[in-house]
Amino acid sequence: MFRRKSAETPSTTSTDAPVATAPTPQGKGRPTPTRKEAEAAARARARLPKDKRAAAKLARERRAAESAKMREGMKAGDPRYLPKRDQGPVRQFIRDFVDARVSFAEFLLPLLLIIMFMQYSGTEQLMSFSNALWSITIILVFLDSIFLRFQLRRQLKQRFPDEPLKGTTFYALLRALQLRFLRMPKPRVKLGQRLPQKY
Repeated sequence: MFRRKSAETPSTTSTDAPVATAPTPQGKGRPTPTRKEAEAAARARARLPKDKRAAAKLARERRAAESAKMREGMKAGDPRYLPKRDQGPVRQFIRDFVDARVSFAEFLLPLLLIIMFMQYSGTEQLMSFSNALWSITIILVFLDSIFLRFQLRRQLKQRFPDEPLKGTTFYALLRALQLRFLRMPKPRVKLGQRLPQKY
């Protein structure tokens, strides 16, 4: 009358249980670009030429535009575009100091051209005058350069007492030898202008 119960009982452990695994990191490892950035990138890709010749032309135009931008920045004295030798408040003061005065050195090149013309003129009087003019020019440039160095170093010691003075005289003389309209960066002060105390 009574049914015999099976002695088999379900196992409490199973070998088919899933093994826990480390969660896979989601995402691309970088922030998702905004819609504005994505649209700008898409426009940039659309502007890219398909053939190599057009791509090379576009690259040349971009380099030319960048070079023009750097030249304009250098002319304006923008610190971002200045070469290392022109950077810093000390070099800026030296440029202003030289540009605010009239130097005999800047007339050296024009006088040299005049003297050469006299020498090749074949006229004895002009040749003798050119020799005298050359001697006077060299003496004036030498004396003016010494005076420039003396004034400049005195100003630098007052304004920049903790800065080294190495190379400052050469930098000033090199700028003084250039004609005013050819100097780079362009002069930002007028002749005889009073210079600011702080740079």
